[in-house]
Amino acid sequence: MPYSEQAKHLGGPIALLKMSCTRAAHEIADESVQIWGGRGLTQTGMGRVIENFNRGYKFDAILGGAEEVLGDLGVRQAMKFMPKAVL
Repeated sequence: MPYSEQAKHLGGPIALLKMSCTRAAHEIADESVQIWGGRGLTQTGMGRVIENFNRGYKFDAILGGAEEVLGDLGVRQAMKFMPKAVL
């Protein structure tokens, strides 16, 4: 599939998927710290994995773009290719 077709058919759904994954990672990080309490904030011991995830998921979210921009892209592309009779 050429790049122009990829951008046309996959750009919007991938943007919405990334936005959804970023929000899910945020919820998982928050809930895991709530469950583990103070241990979820320590860099050593039992909470090191949770603390590492809580610190690292934000970096992955930033690399792909802002959630608002990705959501806007996904919705605009969906509306662009929606049949006119449905609107």
